[in-house]
Amino acid sequence: MEPTDAASLEAQRKVLNRLKRARGQLNAVIEKVETGAPCRDVVTQLSAVSSALDKAGYSIISNAMRNCLVGDGPDADMTPDELEKLFLSLS
Repeated sequence: MEPTDAASLEAQRKVLNRLKRARGQLNAVIEKVETGAPCRDVVTQLSAVSSALDKAGYSIISNAMRNCLVGDGPDADMTPDELEKLFLSLS
């Protein structure tokens, strides 16, 4: 995801924030497993990681779709079929 304009830079910033949040949450999951935390706590934290990663993925695909529509950016050459395949890979 290479930024090409202000909107793309903002989209990249948001994705990076989500991924960094997910990394922190994953570190918390690992710590909980290592310390023998209750299953409920581990699964709750793991669910938060999964949600953060899903949102980052959808945001990346959304930005690629915008680039395709305006014919700009590194994803401008993606076909609708390629975008659909990416989108469905997150489900």
